[in-house]
Amino acid sequence: MSNPLFGMMQNQMQGNGIIQRFQQFQQMFRGDPRQKVQEMLNSGRVTQAQYNQAVQMAQQLQKMMGGK
Repeated sequence: MSNPLFGMMQNQMQGNGIIQRFQQFQQMFRGDPRQKVQEMLNSGRVTQAQYNQAVQMAQQLQKMMGGK
């Protein structure tokens, strides 16, 4: 039996195209992620606040997925 909450989240993510966009990103991404993020910060493409928000979201997702 599947988890209804997970099913709703998956449907919502698919509806927003998040999964598709992530898969496209994953296919195009090459290199060290930390270095890429640092380059984005240095170039001003991302602000420190945006970076901090992304880190928080990643940490929450990691907890949800059973990581440390």
